[in-house]
Amino acid sequence: MDKQLKKKKWTVKRISTFGGITLLVFFIAYQFLFADRRSKLKVEKEKITISTVQRGVFQEFIPQTGTVEPSRTVYLDAIEGGNIKRIVKESGAMVKEGDLILEITNLSRELSVLQQEAQLVESINRSRDTRLGLTRNDLEQRNSLAQIDNQLAILGPQYLRQKSLFEKKLISQQEFEKTEADYKYNLQRRAITYEVYKKDSLNRISQLKDIDVSESRMRQNLEGVGKILENLKLKAPIAGQLSRPQLEVGQAVTQGQRLGQVDILGSYKVRVPIDELYLPRISTGLHATTSFAGKDYSLIITYIYPTITNGRFEVDMNFDGETPDGIRRGQSLRLRIELGQSSEELLLPVGGFYKDTGGNWVFVVEEGGGRAIRRDIKLGRKNTENFEVLEGLKPGDRVITSSYENFGNNEVLILD
Repeated sequence: MDKQLKKKKWTVKRISTFGGITLLVFFIAYQFLFADRRSKLKVEKEKITISTVQRGVFQEFIPQTGTVEPSRTVYLDAIEGGNIKRIVKESGAMVKEGDLILEITNLSRELSVLQQEAQLVESINRSRDTRLGLTRNDLEQRNSLAQIDNQLAILGPQYLRQKSLFEKKLISQQEFEKTEADYKYNLQRRAITYEVYKKDSLNRISQLKDIDVSESRMRQNLEGVGKILENLKLKAPIAGQLSRPQLEVGQAVTQGQRLGQVDILGSYKVRVPIDELYLPRISTGLHATTSFAGKDYSLIITYIYPTITNGRFEVDMNFDGETPDGIRRGQSLRLRIELGQSSEELLLPVGGFYKDTGGNWVFVVEEGGGRAIRRDIKLGRKNTENFEVLEGLKPGDRVITSSYENFGNNEVLILD
């Protein structure tokens, strides 16, 4: 007889089915609870730049371009207008102080100078005539006093003798009265003459002082007028190298026109234009460095020009110590101007990432080097080489510093 077999409840097929379902549920639950669901992007390591965060000396500076100029330049401007009569020194020539560079002719100015000289000479001669008249008047008054004193010297003793004789009735009254009248008249005459002489002397002293001052000024004017013609001769004010534009004999020049300059060679400064935004932070004494012919040189700000033109102001910088050999006027130098004291900070190298993130976040490479994770950070000051890290990074962190333009909004980069 056939024996009925009981149907098994947990067959291999059923167990496999339920086991598969259970594993699928667990997998889905794991993915939902624990798996990394952040957006990812594969990136080739060869196409990115990875920099290491480290501690170092941070020096805030700004890069600028300056122009080499002689440390001292004297400009040559035409004091008088006219036409060029003769050119003595050519551009580039070495000149000594007082050397004649060129001559200018101006006939109307020369005639005017001759007229002024004649008028001044005439005025000086009139002044001398006035002085001579005052001196002559003084002599005449003194001569009058001398004559009166001579008369008194004769009449005085005569009056005393006749008075004694008249009292003794030895001479007539008429003779005594005549002598007495002559004597008293000369006494009064001397008193009046002396009073006039005294007043005239005081006025004469004052007039002579005024005449002296006037003559002195007229002589100075005469000398100045004579020097006007010297202004038609352009001379070197200092020793150095002459630079001037192309000029021709007969060419007209106007008063105040710049005709060239004289530079002192061997001593140079650098004129640097700087954006006006940095004006509050720029002061005399700040240092800068430049490289020339493979060697670094130090400079220092010595003067800040007060005017701002087209949003920029200028400073003069002198070499602090050695001056580079071979530099020339007009040559450009790249400079790094320091804006403050250096300090030790956490530094992140500058890169293209900043324009994409604004310095608010970066991709930090994990220890294994296989992934880079987005991390929020905070940056501070910046120079041409490094950012100052304030928050979010520590020494040794490896950060992608190249451009993030192709990374989109992904939060994890898979590095191949």
